[in-house]
Amino acid sequence: MPVLKAGAWTLRGLLPEDANAIHRQVNDWNVIRMLSRLPFPYPHELAEEWIASTVKQAEDGSGYHFAITDQDGALAGCVGLTLVPGTRRASLGYWLGRRHWGRGIASLAADRICRWALANLPLDALEAKAAQDNAASCAVLRRVGFRQTGTGTLPFMARGGEIPVFTFEAGRADFDSVREAAEQGGSDAGAAGVMQPVPQPASAAVSGRRLMLVVAAALIDSDGRILLARRPEGKSLAGLWEFPGGKIEPGESPEAALIRELHEELGIDVTRACLAPFTFVSHAYEKSDLLMPLYLCRRWHGTPEGREGQALAWVAAGDLERYPMPPADLPLIPFLRDLL
Repeated sequence: MPVLKAGAWTLRGLLPEDANAIHRQVNDWNVIRMLSRLPFPYPHELAEEWIASTVKQAEDGSGYHFAITDQDGALAGCVGLTLVPGTRRASLGYWLGRRHWGRGIASLAADRICRWALANLPLDALEAKAAQDNAASCAVLRRVGFRQTGTGTLPFMARGGEIPVFTFEAGRADFDSVREAAEQGGSDAGAAGVMQPVPQPASAAVSGRRLMLVVAAALIDSDGRILLARRPEGKSLAGLWEFPGGKIEPGESPEAALIRELHEELGIDVTRACLAPFTFVSHAYEKSDLLMPLYLCRRWHGTPEGREGQALAWVAAGDLERYPMPPADLPLIPFLRDLL
């Protein structure tokens, strides 16, 4: 289990000694009435059993549950994700002790664990449910990027019956939209992400769309495998795999931009003579258009390493489709598969 920071709060794996704090804070009618699976009163031994179960879930990769603690290590609540079997989805859940309500803690914790999960786990989407009379929880979900997708009912043990709930869903694009709005149009230098627009002709200004020029490389080793990089947490489309590269700065040629990006991202040195133009892709995002040439590269100096915290993988051409990619990278797969 990693240790994650969420503002002034820390998310860490649950420990046996957390049982007392969990039992004390959950065993409050105002808290437990909003949690579907817990009885009231809530026995202490259930807290101990649940903590032990979270350790097993983390070990087998079926769920990740965190204690939300303050700077002194005191537990304020819990937040967790349970993977949905047979899918690339996970279900979000959280609760806070009553004295911690109204301070934005739930939003910070939920946002942090969701972004971590999409960047590091084999997930494409997250889901959540909240009682329809739990306005605060619904507001938290909407604030961090979830969209309401429907309604339903769930059995709430503490209330003794079926309770109406709202269902929610969110994917990478939803969280990225929230981040971009918060940053008021900040840039991202990833090969297929959102970045500063290049100077636009008058026709583009009238249409309101931006043109993004980026460049990418298919690094091919002696075994015919291609290097993919996983977009790290904090970038748009985090968790997806892409061909290394980045944006073309004003006044740069595509080759110069690619040489610079490969050195910055992977720590390798490439000469212009080792870059062979191969193909290009054009992709229309909601508010912008991306144009990305792809170069082949079979020779470089140094060993590629993820200098920006990104995971790397050498992948056979026939296995590229097993790696979730941004939509702009997907059309390149058939060309590389035919080549190799």
